[in-house]
Amino acid sequence: MGKVNGKVALVTGGGQGIGRAIALRLSQDGFAVAVVDLNEETAQSVAGEITKAGGRSLALKVDVSNRDQVFAAVKEASKKLGGFDVIVNNAGIAPAKLLQDVTLADFDKLFHINVTSVLWDIQSAAAKFRELGHVGNANLGIYSATKFAVRALHKPRGNKALINAV
Repeated sequence: MGKVNGKVALVTGGGQGIGRAIALRLSQDGFAVAVVDLNEETAQSVAGEITKAGGRSLALKVDVSNRDQVFAAVKEASKKLGGFDVIVNNAGIAPAKLLQDVTLADFDKLFHINVTSVLWDIQSAAAKFRELGHVGNANLGIYSATKFAVRALHKPRGNKALINAV
C-alpha cells in the first residue's frame, strides 16, 4: 500500500467498520498490521486486502474480553511482523437497549468487552513496550477511567437529560 516505515500496529475489531478503516489506513501509512477480530473471516478478509495492496498483515482471531488471548495476540503480532509499535483499542459492542431495561448481565458483558478489554490491550502493549525498552508512567489510569465512566452515564443527550431520554 504505502511506503514501508518498519512499524507494526495491532488493531482490535479490525475486521469491520471503523477498525477495518483504521487497519487499511495504517497500512497505507506503511505499517505492518495485525488485524484482530472475534470474527476470523472478517479479520482474514481485511488482512487479505492489505496483502493484495502490497502491505504486510496478519489476521488473528481473538476474544478481546479474554486477557490471555490479548497478550498472545500482541506476542504473535510482534513475532510474525517483526516488532510492535502501536495498539488501537477499537473493538467493542453496542447493543441497543433502554437504560431501564439493562440487566446486570448486560452491564457486565458490555463493560467487560468495551472497557476491561481496553485495559488488557494497554497491559499487553505496555508489557511488550517494556520488553523493547520503552517505559511509561500511568499511576492513575484506572481511577481516571472509572471517573470518565461515571461522567458518561450522567451526560445529557441532545437537549434532554439522560433520565428523560429513556
